[in-house]
Amino acid sequence: MTDVAESPWHTRVPAEVAAALGVDPATGLSAAEAERRRAGNGPNLLAEAPRVPVWRKVITLLADRMTLVLVIAAVVSATVSREWETPVVIFAVIALNTILNYVQESRAENSLQALRQMSVSTARVRRDGRETELPCADLVPGDLVLLEAGDAVPADGRLLTAVRLQIAEAALTGESHPVDKDIDQVADPAAPLGDRTGMLFMNTQVTRGRAAMIVTATGMHTEMGAIATLLGTAGVEQTPLQRRIGQLAGTLTVVALVTVALVFVLGLLRGQSWSDLLLTAVSLAVATIPEGLTAVVAFTLAMGASRLAARGAIVKQLSAVETLGSTTHIATDKTGTLTLNEMTVQRLLVRGRSFRVTGSGYGTDGKILVGDGLPAPDMTAALLGMALCNDATVHDGTLVGDPTEGALVVLAEKGGIDVDGARAALPRLAEVPFDSAYKYMATFHAVPEGGYRVFVKGAPGALLGRATSMLGADGPVPIGDGDHGRIRAAIDDLAAEGLRTLMIAGRDLDAVPRGDADALQQRVSDLTLYAVVGIVDPPRPEARHAIEVARGAGIAVHMITGDHLVTASAIARQLGITGSAASGADLDGLDDAALQARAAEFGVLARVAPEHKIRVVKALQSSGEIVAMTGDGVNDAPALEQADIGVAMGITGTDVSKGAANMILTDDNFATIVAAVAEGRGIYDNIVKFVKFQLTTAWGFVLIFLAAGALGLAGGAPFTALQILWVNIIMDGPPALSLGVDPAEPGTMKRPPRAAREALLNRARVQRILGLGIVMATGTIAVLHFAPDLFPDSAGDPLFATTLAFTTFVFFQVFNLFNVRSNLGSVFSLQTFTNHTVWIAIVAVIVLQVCVVQAAVLQGFFDTTSLTLAQWALAVAVGSIVLWVDEVGKAVARRVSRRRSAENART
Repeated sequence: MTDVAESPWHTRVPAEVAAALGVDPATGLSAAEAERRRAGNGPNLLAEAPRVPVWRKVITLLADRMTLVLVIAAVVSATVSREWETPVVIFAVIALNTILNYVQESRAENSLQALRQMSVSTARVRRDGRETELPCADLVPGDLVLLEAGDAVPADGRLLTAVRLQIAEAALTGESHPVDKDIDQVADPAAPLGDRTGMLFMNTQVTRGRAAMIVTATGMHTEMGAIATLLGTAGVEQTPLQRRIGQLAGTLTVVALVTVALVFVLGLLRGQSWSDLLLTAVSLAVATIPEGLTAVVAFTLAMGASRLAARGAIVKQLSAVETLGSTTHIATDKTGTLTLNEMTVQRLLVRGRSFRVTGSGYGTDGKILVGDGLPAPDMTAALLGMALCNDATVHDGTLVGDPTEGALVVLAEKGGIDVDGARAALPRLAEVPFDSAYKYMATFHAVPEGGYRVFVKGAPGALLGRATSMLGADGPVPIGDGDHGRIRAAIDDLAAEGLRTLMIAGRDLDAVPRGDADALQQRVSDLTLYAVVGIVDPPRPEARHAIEVARGAGIAVHMITGDHLVTASAIARQLGITGSAASGADLDGLDDAALQARAAEFGVLARVAPEHKIRVVKALQSSGEIVAMTGDGVNDAPALEQADIGVAMGITGTDVSKGAANMILTDDNFATIVAAVAEGRGIYDNIVKFVKFQLTTAWGFVLIFLAAGALGLAGGAPFTALQILWVNIIMDGPPALSLGVDPAEPGTMKRPPRAAREALLNRARVQRILGLGIVMATGTIAVLHFAPDLFPDSAGDPLFATTLAFTTFVFFQVFNLFNVRSNLGSVFSLQTFTNHTVWIAIVAVIVLQVCVVQAAVLQGFFDTTSLTLAQWALAVAVGSIVLWVDEVGKAVARRVSRRRSAENART
């Protein structure tokens, strides 16, 4: 169904809009009618930017400077040698590398698309008379959508009801502040979007209140659809690491060309022919250009994102994968993240007496215990307030709604209140929805004895100041000067037990103002306090261990919560969170400089507002810290955007918080954040492993050619271009890719975070690359030089020495693959056997190398000759030298590390 309005929707009253769209607001559309309309309108999705054609992607990849150098090398080889093998194989390598890059780029795109689908948004819709939750893509014109604070508006629609509703429309209109909305029609048909107060628009956010709207337009028919081309994505943006890798590859290409020029000049000085030098240049260019570098990095990041998703952490940008490894502080919410978010009321204070409540979770089989021997007091007012000032439902132990509200419903049932019956008998006439600005919710009801009553629930600190009386043993009594202190002391006692406290209050009214939000709030005064409840939210069993792991990894954990300071501190002690505790009021007493100096020392921050969260994050960042911040509410969005890693809750999180975050937790579990940090560190380590592996090979090639040219060995070109290409293919292919799926080392979370601006190739890594490259070059040149003397029976074969040197160099790469898998760990450990793909790749390499050397059909192609078992043994033995040298270096490094740790412990 399309837009059938004869005049703009905002000019028409809600009933007229409902009639025009053929929907009864009381029941919504039927499922059959919704499906019929969806078939005509299509999914409620914005069209993405046109996908880049395959041919254009391929041309872009072929235009890469490394590829162009290889093309030049192939042309030179064909022109000088007049042989077809080398150019054909070079072009085959170009084709293979292009296909690999294309596949990895496509996998990255598909991976991100899959992650987006995993975090698909849903909407609450009334269909067939029932509320249900549907993917936003399934909405059609005429659907009745229910919205509350934190939701993203899923389509364009006309408001039917609105309670203290504010919408952030900056994405559409540029208005920086949320705008008030109401159900009134706007007479001007040409009114700007920002003035259409009765309309809601796709991709705007509900920042306060609640509403019901009739969908008037979906997908590309929405106002956002009209500018969808500005919102489309043209491809996968490169991460900072990928850009650094690209710059490194470019630098290495320049280094390769300079080396080629140097070898060329040395050859001319030695009197070599131009044709021989050109072939040598071709070989060296092919050897040193890191053509597989960018493809493997893209592959590793994409695979890492998939592994993170499997662990329950959906990353929205690949850059988050890199940043995770540098995280130094995690600022986390308490409820649902460090705790189970399964609220249960355990204590009840009513009419001056304290009661314990049995049972757990959302089952109603517990009861309120009267342990002082006195008759149970009348708790009806308090229990009714819990049942009526509440939007949650609990049936058969299943909660629909907010966990805290669910706990109150359960307590009302345990106290003998039929919640469904009470809601039917005392329908809600008006409400003040909860808002973090005033920290309470109020509902207004007609009472059977005549008149009206407002029930209020909220933070004790917020309601105590609005109350003038409290229920005593014989009825309401005025709150005296000393009562405030006694009430606060009782609340503090509950909080000291780790209980979250909530106050229930109310008052009788003569009338209920309709449609006037300010007037309704004015009635939330002169309250009578009915009860205080103490609610337990058990810590997650795995959270304490995760916090210990984070501390061992050099990551500080800060609990940031709206709960009472004493309650938060008690939970923090149970979880093992260290550091001092402070409230939002305490933070207000610190200027920015003082907060920056003290931010890292706070373990618990309670009773905080959104602006406090941003201040804390900025204070930590100003000291160079990398901060991960969790959140679930609409008021958390600014802090999530400010943090280096914004983490939204996938279960309890609002659409606004998910939109602001870099990562979404599908299980709302703090332990998943720590696991994601470990995974992020492992992913970065795997990229470094591959870079070290490939650059050591390239450096070894450079030294071999320089030494051969200087010493006049094998005509200055010990390996043919095909042999070099072969090494690149078999070593930069499966073995290198196997590093991308290497599991994180056991000690990954026992070392401090990586500096955010740490160079990919720091001094230690460069020294290691240079040292191992020298070992490879020395061993290969030695084999090339001494092979005829060691095996005089084979010395007459002109291909023998180069074949043995070629095979030795391949085994250098095989053993170096083991080296790079750990920075300090020995190869002789169980870690060596944790990645079976590495072993499969190595076996495949050895089998292929045997075929190239021993198979007669391949010998002519690769300029090789058969080797004896003893000669193979020599190649393996010499190739293993790189492993023994690195083992000695690791042993020394481990000893130095232990000594430094001991010295640090003593100091």
